[in-house]
Amino acid sequence: MKQTPLYQAHLEANGKMVDFGGWEMPLNYGSQIEEHHQVRNDAGMFDVSHMTTVDFKGAEAKKFLQILIANDVDKLKTQGRALYSCMLNETGGVVDDLIVYYQDDENYRMVINAGTTEKDIAWINLQAEDFDVIVEPKLDLAMIAVQGPNARAKVFEAMPGVEDVAGELKPFNAASLGELFVARTGYTGEDGFEIMLPEKSAEFTWKMLLEAGVRPCGLGARDTLRLEAGMSLYGSEMNENTSPLEAALTWTVDLNNEDRHFVGRGALEALRNDGVKKTIVGLVLNGKGVIRDHQKVVTSIGDGEVTSGTFSPTMGKAIALASVPMGTTGSCEIEMRNKLVSAKIVKPPFVRNGKVLV
Repeated sequence: MKQTPLYQAHLEANGKMVDFGGWEMPLNYGSQIEEHHQVRNDAGMFDVSHMTTVDFKGAEAKKFLQILIANDVDKLKTQGRALYSCMLNETGGVVDDLIVYYQDDENYRMVINAGTTEKDIAWINLQAEDFDVIVEPKLDLAMIAVQGPNARAKVFEAMPGVEDVAGELKPFNAASLGELFVARTGYTGEDGFEIMLPEKSAEFTWKMLLEAGVRPCGLGARDTLRLEAGMSLYGSEMNENTSPLEAALTWTVDLNNEDRHFVGRGALEALRNDGVKKTIVGLVLNGKGVIRDHQKVVTSIGDGEVTSGTFSPTMGKAIALASVPMGTTGSCEIEMRNKLVSAKIVKPPFVRNGKVLV
């Protein structure tokens, strides 16, 4: 299995290491629940160095990204501004979801998922053949996500100089400080930063954050936090056979410029014209139990399936995201151990910035 530059730091912190898409990553450091609450109430950090940073450079970098992803990078006008979107295949399915950062019209940075990196790079290179653009995976970078209501203050304490460039950053913006790239983004529903830095600097930076009181958190807490925040996971809420229109990601698609013929546009327009038949909703279990992935969901207008299920530490209830027939509202039943258990249908997110919203 592959290891990140922080592998030794995880062992020193008694991380429970597991196979995550071919990477040896920490599931937790003792208590997943405590790590979850640490992020909701204070500040926690995650090693996300397994994710891949890709830079796009060249005279046609903007033109290329306008056909590569479903959202329109023409929206990005200021240095460091970020955009969330999906790469689609010709049938409108999601190759991957990603964030792209604007430097200027000839320089962009993208972060893609770990488990899809090889597939993504091959797909990107195939699409780039007819464009004057250099596709440069930055395999020598590490990435640390620091998340929570006190995350920014503790980053500024641990990393001198960062406050000077990132102190006034608005959400979904990034700034550079030498070899550091600091983005005010995250995957937890809390404030904080995702910090890209040379792998040789990762362990020292991790230790400085530890000294500032930022607690290491593993994959387990990252998943319960993102699910409470109603954030989609590639391979669960979306995949190569699911369109963003079917995954409640219509907001990541821009069809305004009729001359922008991005990959998958025709399939999306056909699906929209035919009528989208399913969507993603939130579920809150009315009784006791834990909702699990792939459990059957029974609604008044048809059946669906749980795409991501867990027990919410913040709410003290079982929650889930589920793919159900379009127009499903009110309540439903979930098939659990051959019994139907009632659940309430809600609009995600469940929790944001420490507040329960459903």
